[in-house]
Amino acid sequence: MKRLLVLLTVIFPISSTSQTKPKGILLEDLTWIEAEKVLTAETIVVIPLGAAAKEHGPHLKLKNDLLIAEYLKKRVLEQSNVVIAPTITYHFYPAFLEYPGSTSLRLETARDLVVDIVKTLANYGPRRFYILNTGVSTLRALQPAAEALAKEGIILRYTDLLKITGPVEKSIGRQEGGTHADEIETSMMLYMAPATVDMKKAAKDYHPSSERGLTRKPGGRGSYSPTGIFGDATLATRAKGEQITKALVTGVLKEIEELRQTPVASQPRW
Repeated sequence: MKRLLVLLTVIFPISSTSQTKPKGILLEDLTWIEAEKVLTAETIVVIPLGAAAKEHGPHLKLKNDLLIAEYLKKRVLEQSNVVIAPTITYHFYPAFLEYPGSTSLRLETARDLVVDIVKTLANYGPRRFYILNTGVSTLRALQPAAEALAKEGIILRYTDLLKITGPVEKSIGRQEGGTHADEIETSMMLYMAPATVDMKKAAKDYHPSSERGLTRKPGGRGSYSPTGIFGDATLATRAKGEQITKALVTGVLKEIEELRQTPVASQPRW
């Protein structure tokens, strides 16, 4: 019998992940009948937000933010009792439009996109929403979206990356400065998705300016960056990425639980 069990284990290995049932639910995997049962007034709906087409220098993919969003989505799915809606892949990214492949919605469009998605889902019951945000410029559209939704008794919270990871970045960062495709973001990708990073093409490219955005043109409006990097990507390491990523996941999970405890006015369902 013992030999048989060993043989079966070899043929049909049992992974630790297969034994662990996620705490969360992916909305896209449900039927509408199943969705009706889980979209209640007490449900926290998480909406990942990550650009699928936005420059990240010569060493990272255009889908870099989407990769981060999907990684964080998996961690939240595993550890938090939430319903996760499909990822938003287009939003407000005006700073990168001089670099081919980069896309951006207008501020008002990005704001209304989130408002419309949230209001639609709120009609089925939920009143608490969390945007799993992987951008910085996106905050400029998410804040007015949250204000508009609050007028209808809907709570919208969202990730502020620099706020959550700031303390860790200060303790381990070595670059002169930067916030994009830099030491910090590249380190995160070396930990989350190392196959998507080409460190041979990483560079230091940091020319700060008082104007918003990056520019490929010397003397242009914004911070000059011929590579699309704003910082020093050559200083990135997987070890730094692990520390930053774990702090980010912890921070996101904490904010979701704080949202869960936030009282909202009761609303009738359809």
